[in-house]
Amino acid sequence: MDAQLRELLPFLRDRNPQVRQLALENLLPQTIKDAPHRSIFFSGLQTGLQKAKETDVIRDIKILCRDQVSVAHDAFKALVNLSDSPLVVAPLSDQAFLSFIVSYIINPHSILADLAAMLLSNLTAGSTACSILLNLKVQVIPDDRLSNSIFPVESRCGSCPAPVPYPSAEVKEVLALPLLIDAFVEGAQIAENISKRTRKAHLHFLANVFANMTISPIGRNYFLSPQPTTVSKPNQPLEYPLAKVVVFTEHEDTIRRRGVAASIKNCAFHPPGHKVILSPETDQVAVRPSTVTAPGINALPYLLLPLAGPEEFDLEDQESLPDALQLLPPTKKREPDATIRLTHVETLLLLCHTRWGRDYQRQHGVYQIIRAAHESEKVDKISEHIERLVQLIKGEEPKVAPAEDDEFDNLDLNQNTEQMGSLLAAQPAEESDDEDMRIEEI
Repeated sequence: MDAQLRELLPFLRDRNPQVRQLALENLLPQTIKDAPHRSIFFSGLQTGLQKAKETDVIRDIKILCRDQVSVAHDAFKALVNLSDSPLVVAPLSDQAFLSFIVSYIINPHSILADLAAMLLSNLTAGSTACSILLNLKVQVIPDDRLSNSIFPVESRCGSCPAPVPYPSAEVKEVLALPLLIDAFVEGAQIAENISKRTRKAHLHFLANVFANMTISPIGRNYFLSPQPTTVSKPNQPLEYPLAKVVVFTEHEDTIRRRGVAASIKNCAFHPPGHKVILSPETDQVAVRPSTVTAPGINALPYLLLPLAGPEEFDLEDQESLPDALQLLPPTKKREPDATIRLTHVETLLLLCHTRWGRDYQRQHGVYQIIRAAHESEKVDKISEHIERLVQLIKGEEPKVAPAEDDEFDNLDLNQNTEQMGSLLAAQPAEESDDEDMRIEEI
């Protein structure tokens, strides 16, 4: 059987699209984990310290991602399945292929953009793809006929034809990451009839891409650095990229909610960004040592809403809550996914790493929400984290307040050693043992 499957490999580059499709169709079942003949795709890939070289079969499948819809669909699925292997991730993480994948995802008319986003999610589980993506620029042409007003030149392929007539404006190179964030936001549109959507894909898996990227300090720095609202128009007002992401903590899709929760938590590992993360949009805030300001991210309501239930509070407690949490309906339900609830509580714990963060949470009803959440929580680990959070919020602060510009008091190590040890035991969200496998398989 192994020899018969290997005989199909040369047909992946046959001139007849039906032959290519039939060959890939028969090879696809062998791409899943533990398939008996999966090794045929790894033959020729180097191991050890040497950099993995691209083999003919991997190159052919990459090319087939640009083929007609039926062939490209199976090619994307094959690479998603194979990308759980570091041997395959290396040749898939070259800049040219990533540029195509990103351009394809950005294009609103890409039929298979959800599969491409899933593949990008798997690739960014490695540091190479994350590093390339942070600095990657893609070629675009302004085109008001598209919902995002740009046509990514490299997205043109069998499952995503170019607009007719072809845009005549000048080609520009722009950063890819802000375009992915905008596509992620646009993909969240809810429409029963897909023909009424401006995008053909939902792009929920881009939330995992952002979570993977914010594991590293350089990735966190990007999401906490002011950027133009629209990347192709640098003169527009500035905003923090994380602000576009936090609003999806209560989205109906679990994958999107989980990736967004992980992204916020990972950014909370950067103490200078705590004031920006918590401050309302009405405040202009900078992340030290930078002096460039932008509206606050106002993440607290989005962290507390998933933890809130239908409880009624007395008037005094009600007034201390953020506006979005006041007078919640009796039908309000808490986040059903325990991993996401834990991630939000860990984020609140991390935001207690600064005196300013603790004071802000005290003044905005965090205790009232987590006290009610604790009463209904059935997962011991989450309950333990809530108890630590209560200790930090309700605990006494040093009598001598820190200087006005000294935001980072390290939880007053002399008086809070135990709490500090518990807090720092947390890891960036995508490295947690409780997280599902980052590698997606079809």
